[in-house]
Amino acid sequence: MAKWLVKSEPFVYSWEQFVQDGSTCWDGVRNYQARNNLQAMQKGDEVFFYHSNEGLAIVGIARVIRTAYPDPTSDDSRWVAVDLEPVRPLPKPVSLAEMKADPRLRHLALLRQPRLSVCPVTESEWQAILSLGGVRES
Repeated sequence: MAKWLVKSEPFVYSWEQFVQDGSTCWDGVRNYQARNNLQAMQKGDEVFFYHSNEGLAIVGIARVIRTAYPDPTSDDSRWVAVDLEPVRPLPKPVSLAEMKADPRLRHLALLRQPRLSVCPVTESEWQAILSLGGVRES
């Protein structure tokens, strides 16, 4: 299974709201590379939830529960959405500064393409972030 990272500004849609909702439609993506990443997501793929703009940290783990379908916020068929459900918060949020300082994450897409709202995460990067976040097992 693939691993991913999605970004949300917490004042727009926070981890806490996501947990309260129980699931969400991840829509509104208007970047072709991010859209392609949404299209590549498969049911069961794991996803880091990153608070952007405020917080600047990975705060939780989600799971894809529905693969790409037409984005309900757009009349343009090029744009897609996926459905996600929260799995668990990280015991300790992993800050952007921590990720930048960790040599295991030097190729992390979040750091190389910071404006990309949906990006892939390799298995080794996933494990490094889990370790930084206080998760003992994946």
